[in-house]
Amino acid sequence: MTSIAIASQKGGVGKTTLAINLAHAFARSGVRTLLVDADPQGSVGLSLTRQSRDLTGFYDFLDDPRHHIDDLVVATRMDTFSLVASGRGGDYESGGGGTGARVFRVRSFLHAAATKGFDLCIVDTAAGLFGITADAVTACDAVIVPQQAEPLGIRSIPKFIDGLERLRVMNPRLRVLGVCLTMVQTDVVESTAAAAALRGLLPDELVFRTEIARDGRFITASARGLPVAALPETNAIRDGFDRLRSEIQAKLPGAHPGSPVSA
Repeated sequence: MTSIAIASQKGGVGKTTLAINLAHAFARSGVRTLLVDADPQGSVGLSLTRQSRDLTGFYDFLDDPRHHIDDLVVATRMDTFSLVASGRGGDYESGGGGTGARVFRVRSFLHAAATKGFDLCIVDTAAGLFGITADAVTACDAVIVPQQAEPLGIRSIPKFIDGLERLRVMNPRLRVLGVCLTMVQTDVVESTAAAAALRGLLPDELVFRTEIARDGRFITASARGLPVAALPETNAIRDGFDRLRSEIQAKLPGAHPGSPVSA
């Protein structure tokens, strides 16, 4: 199983939207995908299932070794797409986390998921690079950084990338797959300029070619508890996430290419 953390410097950059719709894109391609909500706010769960707060989830597993992976995985309408909610939290959420403190439990979770036959695990983390996010990145094979195409956030990205590189001390196999520009507004000069500035700051291989545009249909999809590609007339958005999936698979040649399945 390949594990990918979605991590960002701050909130509000489309991190959870990217995690949900990228996981759905992989699942549609035939890759057996597990989407894990490792954000204490429970954003993934709230976007896809309104009962998420009542589900046993990721933090429960970290807090109590007696929990089994079978008690956590929630099936969806797609055989290849499953979820793990954030759970009810506990000591870890309130400050018990931190790199080196309980990374072993996160790795145990990923190992348990791998034993269930998943090809890919995408972990949506909390904003910042400390606590559970540092633990998740330290435990995962790779990391993707979503970044809103706006001037202030762009300037902090090189520092965030440096922080990810430092985590390689504890996780030498970690691959920084790149930064994905989100909420791009092609009709706003400042947005396109910010996107161009980021591409000027980082090497070409550290910025995905695919950009995710700002689109009100993401809000509609979240309100309905669906990935956006499950809505009608969203082919352009769906194709964009398929292109991003292909870019990621090219960087992770060991990832299962899958075969197309219906949404």
